[in-house]
Amino acid sequence: MRGIFISMEGPDGSGKSTQIELLKKYFSEKGYEIVITREPGGTKISEAIREIILNKEYTEMSYMTEALLYASARAQLVSEVIKPALEAGKAVISDRFVDSSAVYQGMARGLGVENVYKINEFALQGIMPELTIHLDLPAEVGISRKNDQKELDRMELEAIDFHERVAEGYRKLAALSPERIYTIDATQTIEVIHKKIVDKLETILK
Repeated sequence: MRGIFISMEGPDGSGKSTQIELLKKYFSEKGYEIVITREPGGTKISEAIREIILNKEYTEMSYMTEALLYASARAQLVSEVIKPALEAGKAVISDRFVDSSAVYQGMARGLGVENVYKINEFALQGIMPELTIHLDLPAEVGISRKNDQKELDRMELEAIDFHERVAEGYRKLAALSPERIYTIDATQTIEVIHKKIVDKLETILK
């Protein structure tokens, strides 16, 4: 059995965690060993970097520093978790991957998508998801959901116009890579979204 790498992307509050749990059950029924991870994070070192990135006290952090910290956390995740899991034939599901940096830092922060992918070139070691699920949700809906859930981190505390740039950035990125990034309207029910993801996966697994 060959390994398969799926990433889940979308604005904050788009329902990624819920769909990842449903995907875990789907891949388990297919006979896969499953590795679920998140960005930034997923390893001891990457989680430590996450604490720095999302600390709401670090308001002075430059956009380039932010982008490089994400790339550093990603490099460790790929080396320690993702690459070995894929080589072992496992199904890897990541809550965010490099496309998040392309959108958040490349588009919403204005660093440029090509620049962000270039920064991440060494970190990725040639590894990209076979399928990226983009859960499309209006920014104001996502932030409203987050406000109802927990205390917001440094990125979530950004002004609504930043989150609107993120939501639009994902739509633009999906249009640039339609063969890999599959967009689903995240205002639909959990069940409908899951069925669309499964239907798409079935075409890939064949």
